[in-house]
Amino acid sequence: MSPASVPASDGVEPAGDPTSAGREAEVRDRLRAVVDPELGDTIVDLGMVRGVAVDSGDVTVDVALTIAACPLRAQIERDVVNHVTPLEWVRSVKVRVATMDPDERAAVMARARWKAREDAPETAVAARTRVLAVASGKGGVGKSSVTVNLAVALAARGLAVGILDADIWGFSVPRLLGMDGDVEARAGKMVPLERAIGPGTVRVLSMGFLADEEQAIMWRGLVLNRAVQQFLQDAHWGDLDYLLVDLPPGTGDIQMGLARLLPRTELLVVTTPPVAAQKVAARAADMARRGYLRVAGVIENMSDFTCEHGTTYALFGTGGGRRLAETLGVPLVGTIPIHPELASGGDAAGAVAPASVSDFNDAVRTVSRAANPEVPAGEG
Repeated sequence: MSPASVPASDGVEPAGDPTSAGREAEVRDRLRAVVDPELGDTIVDLGMVRGVAVDSGDVTVDVALTIAACPLRAQIERDVVNHVTPLEWVRSVKVRVATMDPDERAAVMARARWKAREDAPETAVAARTRVLAVASGKGGVGKSSVTVNLAVALAARGLAVGILDADIWGFSVPRLLGMDGDVEARAGKMVPLERAIGPGTVRVLSMGFLADEEQAIMWRGLVLNRAVQQFLQDAHWGDLDYLLVDLPPGTGDIQMGLARLLPRTELLVVTTPPVAAQKVAARAADMARRGYLRVAGVIENMSDFTCEHGTTYALFGTGGGRRLAETLGVPLVGTIPIHPELASGGDAAGAVAPASVSDFNDAVRTVSRAANPEVPAGEG
């Protein structure tokens, strides 16, 4: 049989196929070279191309962006035109831009998280370990005490829990747990200090074990990130059920570095009842989503105070945690009251709530149950 008489393979358009379907396929193939710089994947694989229409030599490409005010809109439009125009039959290229609906946006973010995990560097944290970063938009909301008491509540259920004190400048986890000592090295890697909690264990790495408590840590940028990277890569964490990361307040270098090193991290946002705290805490959640991290929920700390006569006072107002959770579209996983014994415990080097503080412990147990992977934590 001569080459001219060989039929085309079923379902495969020949090169330069003049039909509309064939030319649409050519355009889509070219669009696979257009990468969203922020999400790090092609606009085709991310599902951002809603449609391609070809009318003779005129091409219209419908692109959906994650937000209406996307700062990369002009660049994406320009890249689409530049990649499609070289096709020899193309006369003009028009790009129509729309904004994704919530379902489309969720699908794109899921794809971005998956790709980030595929490209993530290797760490010493086991793949089965659930990583929860505890964050706040500002200091003074009790983020570290929430981290410590959540770790203790999880360990009391027989789990192995790690705490990475990523608040390099303002480390406080060692004092809150009443732990001290030197970090030993084994085979060139740090060995976290360990404390037994009932049937479980808490393992901790912190600058507090490597520097004097009153010594200022005057590091910035890359040096801060390198410290956190060493805690994650150059340490013998062992087989953990959970790793809790106590983040510094705000949205700086350490938060961005964690998103790169452990993209499977989920964020718990700690706030207090006032509206001002809620607004600031929302920035921490926004940072997480920009880094493609899932926001697992909100914890409201210092929700109220019950005096010895049984009267409850909302010292800082009410509803801040609920409002923030509703704004972010995630669960309010728990509210934790103020208790004087906890404050005095922190001053005396040991902020783990004693068993007698039943209302506080009940609240923390509620949060720990909500943090369990078997309990849905909402979409972030």
